[in-house]
Amino acid sequence: KKIDVKGPIIFNDYKWIYDLFDSDSTCPKDVEEALEEADGEDVEVHINSGGGYVDAGSEIYTILKDYSGKVDVKIVGLAASAASVIAMAGDNVQISPTAQIMIHNVSSGRYGDYKDMEHESSVLKNYNKSIANAYMLKTGMEQGELLELMDKETWLNAQQAKEYGFVDEIMFDEGNQLVASKDNL
Repeated sequence: KKIDVKGPIIFNDYKWIYDLFDSDSTCPKDVEEALEEADGEDVEVHINSGGGYVDAGSEIYTILKDYSGKVDVKIVGLAASAASVIAMAGDNVQISPTAQIMIHNVSSGRYGDYKDMEHESSVLKNYNKSIANAYMLKTGMEQGELLELMDKETWLNAQQAKEYGFVDEIMFDEGNQLVASKDNL
């Protein structure tokens, strides 16, 4: 069973708008329904998304991690922001040699006085740590190292993603020709 994670990662309530305009989008309900239909059989998740709402991405990650069958993830274009978190849910994660992963800090829109802004800053920092948990479980990297990469808005090509442990394999690289060196990271 193939599940597409394409377009923006959105809340369930927003799905009808994207469907109305026949635009790609992915919400938690899409993934939940596909997994119910798969009924424990292995699934293959294809990702090409620039990300979206962190809460919706977190929910999709959790739904996939909790699934009883095997979850293979293939990053076929871009797994950025919330989509990069979803990619970490795979039992086996592959990336196309032409694809990228992007990780960065969580962002939000807020208004109010300086107390509101200070509070929002602490909320965002805490959310960054929550998101880093998914990366830590996949890569084995330390939280501080991941938060530093997130601070920089880090874009990873296939070799870098494999070197850091965000993916297990580079698709079509049977001869292991695409090898990254630490100097290129």
